[in-house]
Amino acid sequence: MLGRGKQRAQIALLCLFLVSACAQKILPPDSFMQHDIHTDTFTLRIYQKLTNSTAVIKIYIEGDGNAFDGWGHPTSDPTPRDDFMQRLAFEDPSPNVVYIARPCQYIKDPICTETDWTTARFSKKAVDASAEVIKQIVDRRPMILIGFSGGAQIAGLVAVLHLEINVKKLITIAGNLNHPEWTRMKNLPPLNQSLDLNLYKEEYNKFPQIHYVGTEDSVIPIILTAEFINNPERIIIIPNAKHGKGFESINHLIWEEN
Repeated sequence: MLGRGKQRAQIALLCLFLVSACAQKILPPDSFMQHDIHTDTFTLRIYQKLTNSTAVIKIYIEGDGNAFDGWGHPTSDPTPRDDFMQRLAFEDPSPNVVYIARPCQYIKDPICTETDWTTARFSKKAVDASAEVIKQIVDRRPMILIGFSGGAQIAGLVAVLHLEINVKKLITIAGNLNHPEWTRMKNLPPLNQSLDLNLYKEEYNKFPQIHYVGTEDSVIPIILTAEFINNPERIIIIPNAKHGKGFESINHLIWEEN
């Protein structure tokens, strides 16, 4: 028989598994339709609500998800374990809202390898796949790109590398805009198979933009955003907010963007 200590540990692990599993199965409102959209490379999971043919389209781009485990090892499935970005999108009352997952999240795509959510998470094929999905859904209609964590890097790269997409504004939440500096600061392996937004700062700065950062965010410290943006008028600091937690006070600000 198992000792009580081992039983408790197994129960705790089971509870953690169940919580994680539930977090991956957030049910969208009836107004949202789920699609798996095929591109030249990845298949991406999206949820969309498009009810007004003339209003701006809000596109929420997911973060890096569960790319690494608690010991710093790559996981076998990068699907997010939290529902921060999905809830923000699903609760947005705007008439046109689209949530886009990152490559290899939610879908068992045979093309996916561990590299795609680690060192190549911002690769050209990842950026192009997101851009292709956006064009299939939106075409040339005006849109606002909203990126969380690593999704901010994807949003920025889509905007600067795909000018055929009509990006009206960029919004980031705890955005990883400078991954080379981030990996140096965190003593992580460089994302050497990824594109780098630093190379397109002049083009990036031309877009209207706003960046939300949390004072308690240990994943993406404020200094990273402040140094990259170099314009305090474009940065809004949220007291006590951590990475993906404590940002509820800005929900209405994002939902009211148009």
